[in-house]
Amino acid sequence: MHYHFEGGLEARDCKRHIPHRFLVPANSGQVDIHFHFEPLRAQEITNLLALTVFDPGGFRGAGHRDGGSHRVYISAAEATPGYLPGPVPAGEWTAQIDTHMIMPGEAVRYWLDVTITESASTGMQTTFPPRVRSLKTPQRGAGWYRGDLHSHTHHSDAGERTVAELIQMARDYQLDFIFLTDHNTTAGLGEMDASATDDLLTAGGIELTTFWGHALCLGAREWIDWRVRPGTGDMARIAATAYANDQVFIIAHPQSVSEPACTGCNWRFGEVMPSVAQLVEIWNGPWEGDSNNELALALWYDWLNQGLRMVGTAGTDTHGSNDYAAKPGFNVVYAEALSEAALLKALKAGHLYLSAGPQVTFQARDESGQSWIMGDTVTRPVTFIVTWTDCAADAQMRLIVNGRLLNEWMAGAQGEYEWNMTPDQADWVVVEIRGGNGALLAITNPIFLQRV
Repeated sequence: MHYHFEGGLEARDCKRHIPHRFLVPANSGQVDIHFHFEPLRAQEITNLLALTVFDPGGFRGAGHRDGGSHRVYISAAEATPGYLPGPVPAGEWTAQIDTHMIMPGEAVRYWLDVTITESASTGMQTTFPPRVRSLKTPQRGAGWYRGDLHSHTHHSDAGERTVAELIQMARDYQLDFIFLTDHNTTAGLGEMDASATDDLLTAGGIELTTFWGHALCLGAREWIDWRVRPGTGDMARIAATAYANDQVFIIAHPQSVSEPACTGCNWRFGEVMPSVAQLVEIWNGPWEGDSNNELALALWYDWLNQGLRMVGTAGTDTHGSNDYAAKPGFNVVYAEALSEAALLKALKAGHLYLSAGPQVTFQARDESGQSWIMGDTVTRPVTFIVTWTDCAADAQMRLIVNGRLLNEWMAGAQGEYEWNMTPDQADWVVVEIRGGNGALLAITNPIFLQRV
């Protein structure tokens, strides 16, 4: 059985979801879809049209990737990366074109062909066991763990890099954990969950890649409908639902360059600025990359000054094998155990610092010996203590109080510094380490101060 669709699109059709519905008969074994459009580029900018597929039961995969020709197959045993293998149910399916970018000027012409192949089975009904998450986790207790919260594979737009290759890269860089967050699909999470070893926790989530901003939902295993618009309250509800399910919702690269260079990459959900959002990615990729990290840091400081207890995170946003060599920021998290649940709990508490190399400890201590770490709140006079190692020769320490510079000095390779402060003097304190060129090398989350 074969279906053919074609049509034309103009710039006014950008940021739309265009459904094409077709019927799959009983006893079908495979669905093949060929989606092609042209021109691929206009005014030296790439048109970005992706394909999402739904079967009668819901989401069957998405291919958020570049290119003017997309070939998708879905069968019981296997599927194109980004899509989910499994039974091919009879009924109405949908191949949806998601128009992330259509440049003005030359109109886009597209062709969509669907071929349905009968099952080669003998007619005996086959049952498929549900996908079960691996319960294997590294057997490690409370401590500081270093890892990546934002990564991609061939299940979205990381070229041909597989889940196994991503995991090997994390292991090569001696990470303790890595979260897979492919664009608008959960197709790689089964393999990710099954790959945890004693030296590396493999965890999962999804990057909601909307037309008006991106967000990470860590801990999610089911597809989340990202087809939401600013002003409707839908994104706030997604965030609230994530937290209610013990997941972590993070606004990703909020000040990134956007259209036409990066479609939907900066955050435009005004009702989630930040509203229910509790975490924001202030360091995306290399510090001096195209994500405008300095602006994201300034935005975070402004939110903290508004009294919002926002947690700052880093994400390498890795798409290739050389990304870690560019020295992006990693998250160094204090968790009760090296498990996904413990890491998510620690992230929400703000028990982490971000670093491209230096190791930092930052705590507050009162005269009785009680201590607090990043993310905690003190309500009495304390001594702040910061120690650091593995710094570059030209690194500078900077103490930031309520968004303003309190003190700075040359770090040296390692050192320690103490100072006293009361809740009458500040609301929050952060420590930055910067290189001689001004690029951020490490930053803590705040220790908060509160009057009683």
